[in-house]
Order: sequence, then C-alpha cells, then structure tokens
Amino acid sequence: MLERHLACLSPSGFHRVVYDEWPGPPGAPTLVCLHGLSRNSRDFDALAQAMARTHRVVCPDMAGRGRSEWLKNPAEYLFPTYLADCAALIARLDVDSVDWVGTSMGALIGMMLAAQKDTPVRRLALNDAGAVVMKEGLNRIGLYLGSGATFDSIGDMEAAVRRNNAPYGPLSDAEWRKLTVDSARERPDGRWGFNYDPHLGDLYKAGPVGDVDLWAVYDAVRCPTLLLRGEHSDVLSHEVAAAMTGRGPQAKLVEFAGIGHAPQLLSADQIGVVRDFLAG
Repeated sequence: MLERHLACLSPSGFHRVVYDEWPGPPGAPTLVCLHGLSRNSRDFDALAQAMARTHRVVCPDMAGRGRSEWLKNPAEYLFPTYLADCAALIARLDVDSVDWVGTSMGALIGMMLAAQKDTPVRRLALNDAGAVVMKEGLNRIGLYLGSGATFDSIGDMEAAVRRNNAPYGPLSDAEWRKLTVDSARERPDGRWGFNYDPHLGDLYKAGPVGDVDLWAVYDAVRCPTLLLRGEHSDVLSHEVAAAMTGRGPQAKLVEFAGIGHAPQLLSADQIGVVRDFLAG
C-alpha cells in the first residue's frame, strides 16, 4: 500500500486530499472505494487487500476526514465539493474508467458521478444508500456527528464507537478496536477525539432534516449496479431498495441479515458479494 496525495480546489482555496493505493497486477482495472459521512479510508482495508489481487485499489479520505485537510470554509462540506475532488482524483489516476464501491455518503457520491454524461464509472456498488435517504438515519447520525466529544482513553472512546455504531452488527473485539483506532485523533491536551472536522455536523444545526429524494439521479445511472443493504437500515428502506431493482440501472439487491446501517464489508460473505460483482 502506498500513501499519496493531491491538491484539490474549492472556492476558499486549495486543500490536500490523501489517498491510499494498492497497485494491483499490471494493467488491472482501477477500483475507487469511498467512505461514509464521518468515516475514512481505513474502513476499506479488508476489502482493498482482497481486491488488490485483481484491481488497482484507491481509497481516499474526503476533505475534513482522516489525513486530508479540513476545509477553510466549513460551508463547503457539500456534494459539489466532494464531486469536484473525486473528479480531480480520477484525473490524477490517469484512467479512462473506474469501478466504484461507496458506503453511505460514498455511495451517493458514486451514484452522482455515475449519473453524469460520459461518466468514467464502469461498475457501481452502492452500500446502504440509494434513491431515497431516510430522515431517521440522517437525524440519528446528526445526534453525535457534531458533538465534539473527547475521551480520556482509547478504551473510553471505543465504548462510544460501539454505542454510536451498534447498527454495524456483530463485529469482533479486534474489529471494534480497529474501527476505534482508525477513527481517533489525539489532541494536544492528551485526550482523544474523532478524526474528522466537527463542522461536518453544521448541516444539522438548523434542526432535524427530512428524507432526501435522489430518484432523478439514480434513474440517470446506466452502468451495472450492485445495491447492498443491511436488514435493519434506517438510511435505505427495503421498499426503496426493492424499487431500485426495477428502475434506472435495475440494481442487483443483496441484503444482509442482522445488520443496520451500514454493512462494514469486513466479513468473507460481504467481500465475496462485492468481488463477484466486480468480476462480472
């Protein structure tokens, strides 16, 4: 794995976006894996290691997360900024096409890119987000996103991570600890906080948000599409997911029992579904 970076431009100036690259075999197709709203590239370590046998795998930290710079103007934490950054990343990769795996926000960004005319997205895997984003999940995430919580120790932080992310389903102790460490940033005062800009939660300050209807975007997608859903997801309903199999790109739907938002793509069965789709 190689750590790389590029300079991206928003109205408030340049910002540094960091990404990891697993080179893969010579001439391999390129796979971009993009994380959720408050997550980072480390979420895809297991999937990237599995897919690097057949693909060049690229996993970025979006601006304001992980190792990437926080935006100078927090009002720019919006999809147009993320889409521009992803377009710059694809240009940096110097390829004509990419496969895309996105979780939650990363799925929506992939869907928006795939809906464009002359899109470079060749195959699209949407992990627990789709044509309608449910207000229940959005507002649940908003409860902790901008809290700015800090902790005395990684152990204390892990307790909060387990509580906030209980919908992830049954993970091992080692997986919960990795999830926590990957989420953590040590502060100058020695306490621990989450490794993202607290201003990501500003969109919730005006109060609860409603459902987000993206059917027009989804219906414009034409590439082969895989849709993953946790059985108990509060972001993507079963009814919307089922409807997505008959509209637009007519996604192939796979649901995972006992999981909410979102499947973590850590287990062999979840990785296998993605691998088989990308090999198709």
